[in-house]
Amino acid sequence: MNPPTTLSPEICREIDHWIAQYPPEGRRSATLAALRIVQEHGGGWIRPESILAIAEYLGLPPVAVEEVARFYSMYELKPTARHSVSVCTNVSCMLCGSGTILDHLEKRLGIRPGQATADGRIYLKPEEECLAACAGAPMMMVDHVYHEHLTPERVDEILESLE
Repeated sequence: MNPPTTLSPEICREIDHWIAQYPPEGRRSATLAALRIVQEHGGGWIRPESILAIAEYLGLPPVAVEEVARFYSMYELKPTARHSVSVCTNVSCMLCGSGTILDHLEKRLGIRPGQATADGRIYLKPEEECLAACAGAPMMMVDHVYHEHLTPERVDEILESLE
Protein backbone atom coordinates (compact mmCIF):
# COMPACT_ATOMS: atom_id res chain seq x y z
CA MET A 1 0.00 0.00 0.00
CA ASN A 2 1.35 3.43 -0.91
CA PRO A 3 1.37 5.86 2.01
CA PRO A 4 -1.02 8.82 1.77
CA THR A 5 0.74 12.07 0.94
CA THR A 6 0.20 13.62 4.37
CA LEU A 7 1.94 10.75 6.23
CA SER A 8 5.70 10.67 5.92
CA PRO A 9 7.51 7.37 5.33
CA GLU A 10 8.80 7.59 8.92
CA ILE A 11 5.26 7.91 10.29
CA CYS A 12 4.11 5.01 8.12
CA ARG A 13 6.95 2.83 9.43
CA GLU A 14 5.94 3.62 13.00
CA ILE A 15 2.29 2.87 12.29
CA ASP A 16 3.30 -0.35 10.51
CA HIS A 17 5.04 -1.46 13.71
CA TRP A 18 1.69 -1.24 15.51
CA ILE A 19 -0.30 -2.76 12.66
CA ALA A 20 2.00 -5.79 12.90
CA GLN A 21 0.93 -6.32 16.53
CA TYR A 22 -2.57 -7.34 15.40
CA PRO A 23 -4.01 -9.95 13.03
CA PRO A 24 -4.62 -8.66 9.47
CA GLU A 25 -8.32 -8.15 10.15
CA GLY A 26 -7.43 -6.07 13.24
CA ARG A 27 -5.83 -3.05 11.55
CA ARG A 28 -8.43 -0.87 13.29
CA SER A 29 -6.67 -1.67 16.56
CA ALA A 30 -3.71 0.45 15.46
CA THR A 31 -5.88 3.62 15.40
CA LEU A 32 -4.83 4.82 18.88
CA ALA A 33 -1.14 4.39 18.11
CA ALA A 34 -1.49 6.00 14.67
CA LEU A 35 -3.16 9.07 16.18
CA ARG A 36 -0.45 9.35 18.86
CA ILE A 37 2.32 9.03 16.27
CA VAL A 38 0.79 11.65 13.98
CA GLN A 39 0.28 14.01 16.93
CA GLU A 40 3.90 13.61 18.05
CA HIS A 41 5.19 14.30 14.54
CA GLY A 42 2.65 17.07 13.93
CA GLY A 43 3.71 19.58 16.55
CA GLY A 44 1.41 18.32 19.28
CA TRP A 45 -1.87 18.23 17.37
CA ILE A 46 -3.70 16.24 14.69
CA ARG A 47 -4.75 18.07 11.54
CA PRO A 48 -8.02 17.14 9.78
CA GLU A 49 -6.10 15.94 6.73
CA SER A 50 -4.08 13.64 8.98
CA ILE A 51 -7.26 11.98 10.20
CA LEU A 52 -8.17 11.34 6.57
CA ALA A 53 -4.67 9.99 5.86
CA ILE A 54 -4.77 7.65 8.87
CA ALA A 55 -8.18 6.38 7.79
CA GLU A 56 -6.91 5.74 4.28
CA TYR A 57 -3.76 4.04 5.55
CA LEU A 58 -5.68 1.76 7.93
CA GLY A 59 -8.50 1.16 5.46
CA LEU A 60 -11.14 2.68 7.73
CA PRO A 61 -13.90 5.21 7.21
CA PRO A 62 -12.65 8.68 8.22
CA VAL A 63 -15.45 9.01 10.78
CA ALA A 64 -14.11 5.94 12.63
CA VAL A 65 -10.73 7.63 13.14
CA GLU A 66 -12.27 10.99 13.98
CA GLU A 67 -14.55 9.44 16.61
CA VAL A 68 -11.53 7.96 18.38
CA ALA A 69 -9.62 11.25 18.18
CA ARG A 70 -12.56 13.19 19.64
CA PHE A 71 -13.34 10.64 22.37
CA TYR A 72 -9.92 10.48 24.05
CA SER A 73 -8.61 13.58 25.80
CA MET A 74 -5.00 12.73 24.96
CA TYR A 75 -5.49 13.85 21.36
CA GLU A 76 -5.47 17.50 20.35
CA LEU A 77 -7.43 18.53 17.27
CA LYS A 78 -6.24 22.12 17.27
CA PRO A 79 -2.86 23.76 17.84
CA THR A 80 -1.96 24.11 21.50
CA ALA A 81 1.65 24.71 22.60
CA ARG A 82 5.04 23.02 22.69
CA HIS A 83 4.22 21.32 25.99
CA SER A 84 0.94 19.92 27.22
CA VAL A 85 0.16 19.78 30.95
CA SER A 86 -2.76 17.81 32.42
CA VAL A 87 -3.63 17.87 36.11
CA CYS A 88 -5.71 15.00 37.45
CA THR A 89 -8.60 16.35 39.51
CA ASN A 90 -10.41 13.11 40.29
CA VAL A 91 -11.19 12.03 43.85
CA SER A 92 -7.81 10.61 44.93
CA CYS A 93 -5.87 13.54 43.53
CA MET A 94 -8.43 16.05 44.79
CA LEU A 95 -8.19 14.66 48.33
CA CYS A 96 -4.40 14.84 48.14
CA GLY A 97 -4.24 18.45 46.94
CA SER A 98 -4.68 18.63 43.16
CA GLY A 99 -6.69 21.84 43.64
CA THR A 100 -3.61 23.47 45.15
CA ILE A 101 -1.48 22.20 42.26
CA LEU A 102 -3.92 23.49 39.65
CA ASP A 103 -4.19 26.89 41.40
CA HIS A 104 -0.40 27.09 41.51
CA LEU A 105 -0.11 26.31 37.80
CA GLU A 106 -2.73 28.90 36.89
CA LYS A 107 -0.97 31.61 38.90
CA ARG A 108 2.52 30.63 37.77
CA LEU A 109 1.60 30.43 34.09
CA GLY A 110 -1.03 33.19 34.05
CA ILE A 111 -3.53 30.97 32.23
CA ARG A 112 -6.61 28.88 32.94
CA PRO A 113 -7.30 25.29 31.83
CA GLY A 114 -7.87 25.17 28.09
CA GLN A 115 -5.41 28.01 27.45
CA ALA A 116 -1.78 28.30 26.35
CA THR A 117 0.88 30.68 27.57
CA ALA A 118 1.43 33.76 25.36
CA ASP A 119 4.84 32.45 24.28
CA GLY A 120 3.30 29.17 23.05
CA ARG A 121 5.37 27.18 25.50
CA ILE A 122 2.75 25.49 27.72
CA TYR A 123 -0.85 24.43 27.21
CA LEU A 124 -2.87 23.66 30.34
CA LYS A 125 -5.38 21.06 29.27
CA PRO A 126 -8.99 21.29 30.43
CA GLU A 127 -9.86 19.24 33.48
CA GLU A 128 -8.86 15.58 33.34
CA GLU A 129 -11.32 13.22 34.94
CA CYS A 130 -8.71 10.58 35.83
CA LEU A 131 -5.17 9.83 34.72
CA ALA A 132 -5.05 6.47 36.54
CA ALA A 133 -2.23 7.18 38.96
CA CYS A 134 -4.20 7.35 42.20
CA ALA A 135 -1.39 5.95 44.32
CA GLY A 136 0.81 8.88 43.23
CA ALA A 137 -1.69 11.63 43.97
CA PRO A 138 -1.60 14.49 43.38
CA MET A 139 -0.22 14.07 39.90
CA MET A 140 0.02 15.68 36.51
CA MET A 141 1.07 14.56 33.08
CA VAL A 142 3.49 16.66 31.03
CA ASP A 143 3.85 15.63 27.40
CA HIS A 144 2.47 12.18 28.32
CA VAL A 145 5.00 11.67 31.14
CA TYR A 146 3.58 11.17 34.63
CA HIS A 147 4.77 13.27 37.58
CA GLU A 148 3.45 12.09 40.93
CA HIS A 149 3.38 13.15 44.60
CA LEU A 150 3.48 16.79 43.54
CA THR A 151 4.09 19.89 45.59
CA PRO A 152 4.10 23.43 44.23
CA GLU A 153 7.90 23.39 44.49
CA ARG A 154 8.13 20.18 42.45
CA VAL A 155 5.77 21.67 39.85
CA ASP A 156 8.10 24.67 39.53
CA GLU A 157 11.09 22.34 38.98
CA ILE A 158 9.20 20.47 36.24
CA LEU A 159 8.12 23.69 34.52
CA GLU A 160 11.66 25.09 34.64
CA SER A 161 12.98 21.95 32.95
CA LEU A 162 10.77 22.52 29.89
CA GLU A 163 12.24 24.31 26.89
